[in-house]
Amino acid sequence: MTHHHTGPSESPLAYCHEAVQGVSRTFALTIDALDSPLADQICVGYLLCRIPDTVEDANHVPAATQQDLLATYREVLQPGSSTSIESFTRQAREWIPAQNHSPDWELVGNAPTVMAAFEQFDRPTREAMLPPVREMTTGMARFVERYADEPGIRIQTGTELRSYCHYVAGTVGTLITNLLAEQSLSEARETALRHNGEHFGRLLQLVNIAKDVHDDYVAENNVYLPAEWLAAEGVPQDRVVDDDLRSEAVAVLSRTLDRARQHLDPAQSYIEEMPLGGGNTVVAWAVPYLLAVGTLRELRANPGAAFAEEAVKVSRKEVRTIVSAVSATDRQRLDLLRETVAASPLEAVPQRLSH
Repeated sequence: MTHHHTGPSESPLAYCHEAVQGVSRTFALTIDALDSPLADQICVGYLLCRIPDTVEDANHVPAATQQDLLATYREVLQPGSSTSIESFTRQAREWIPAQNHSPDWELVGNAPTVMAAFEQFDRPTREAMLPPVREMTTGMARFVERYADEPGIRIQTGTELRSYCHYVAGTVGTLITNLLAEQSLSEARETALRHNGEHFGRLLQLVNIAKDVHDDYVAENNVYLPAEWLAAEGVPQDRVVDDDLRSEAVAVLSRTLDRARQHLDPAQSYIEEMPLGGGNTVVAWAVPYLLAVGTLRELRANPGAAFAEEAVKVSRKEVRTIVSAVSATDRQRLDLLRETVAASPLEAVPQRLSH
């Protein structure tokens, strides 16, 4: 595989903005809607998180090697560490698929470029970003170790699902909040943001888990629907996508969707209360929030799609309309937009949103 190298005409930060377009449609939308300096900070922070996420999801990498890679990466992120990011990429290189030019694995191969972009930030920004990325990496390593003797991750209980969502997504909420908190905030406001940022991250993760049951199992051999919930419906985890158990599995999916919906109100409060200085915008966070609302709508209408090859997603036309609708109003009307998107696909910007 040919790795990307930055040249005189492309800075490490430019590479990061290019790379995020390939690894996450949703986060690319968010970053495009932000202004500097937050756009750069969120872009690099997200990529720092995506690197260990790629290692954790790699079912072609032995569990022991995954743990070693995650341990090395975590050490790289330790302030004052003598472990270089190049040592991580050397260790990872033999596991980068030679034939499959995956954007995620290309990112792993270019981790030094991402780190170079990170090192351009000032010290307070770096100190805001590192702890949640390290916590995420620690949590991922724990889950890899826990299921080292299984074919993939097999979430057992609702409590474990909560823990997993915290490590892989709640930490992203913390990263965002840490960067927002670099602005001058009251203690009460910062406390509320930290609480609700966790909900924002968990909402997006639970929606991803719900819509991607088939792909997670078939492509990565992971089952995030808890074994105890599936067992209550008579569904073994290794038969989660079987056609003859579809109605029983859908009952478990409904339980997962209910849990996701519990995060809707605090996630909305997060958007409504966050500071808008430093390059932050409402559009950046309201769009992924409303896409989650739209995906919950699609899953409610056709829950069986989560267990089949068909994709569960909001149409590109609706994505564009949501962006336009959020841009046309203020965040105090997010309730109205949420209600509209939850009811049916948003085909046009509602007239009642006009000021």
